[in-house]
Amino acid sequence: MNDIIIYSVISLASIGVVAAIILYFVAQKFKVIEDPKIDLIEEVLPGANCGGCGFAGCRNFAEAVVKAGNLEGLRCPVGGNETMNKIAGILGLEVKESEPMVAVVRCSGSKENAPKKNNFDGITSCAFANNLYHGESGCPYGCLGLGDCVDACQFDAIYIDKKTGLPVVKEEKCVACGACVTACPRNIIELRYKGKKNRRVFVSCVNEEKGAVALKNCKTACIGCGKCVKACNFDAITLKNNLAYIDFEKCKLCRKCVEVCPTGAILDINFPPRKPKVIVDTDKKTVEKN
Repeated sequence: MNDIIIYSVISLASIGVVAAIILYFVAQKFKVIEDPKIDLIEEVLPGANCGGCGFAGCRNFAEAVVKAGNLEGLRCPVGGNETMNKIAGILGLEVKESEPMVAVVRCSGSKENAPKKNNFDGITSCAFANNLYHGESGCPYGCLGLGDCVDACQFDAIYIDKKTGLPVVKEEKCVACGACVTACPRNIIELRYKGKKNRRVFVSCVNEEKGAVALKNCKTACIGCGKCVKACNFDAITLKNNLAYIDFEKCKLCRKCVEVCPTGAILDINFPPRKPKVIVDTDKKTVEKN
């Protein structure tokens, strides 16, 4: 009986030793040696793991950068130019600095501009509500105001204004990770250049319905009249599917389009108040017009 136990122990021990040897050689055969630069790059990244770079996390981004061997098309929006310069230094490369960006809400369908026609009583999720109906104002393109963008933001950079019912971006906190852009089922949030002195001009509407129909639900809707296109001297505005769009890479912030828009669908953000226009009458007297 004792001999059987001894043989069993010896057999199990032998099998264990053999298995260990096999596993060792297999591990050596398929061992993956990582480039130490991956760890160095991961250390300079902000560690937000927000996915704004297009990868699952900072580690994945670091691996992609080292594997690519260049920085073309690769950027950490949270770290910005400072972080990208550090990464370039580690890799011995040069990187072109990018214009800072910020999330912009392209909808002016506030409670005042787009009054309620019905009340939504269901799951408080934009993604869910978007599959059920047009919205409380009746606009099939406008903001639903249920806060999916707020839930998606890791940086406390966006909130729903209770007075207007619309999302508001905190510019000083926004890192342009794009999480809110992805979360919005109506595609009303867009990343745009922050602009000089944080000034921006954009069409705050994504409604592609014809003008008369769009205005029934929102008095500040773009009606596709094309006046802004004609007013722009920089070929920065296009009109497609009854909707104007301003290319932020071409826009020179002259604001001529803002002046001619009949519904106020084009917003100019962070500009100083306009000076009153001065009209000279026939008697050479000046009259200020507000």
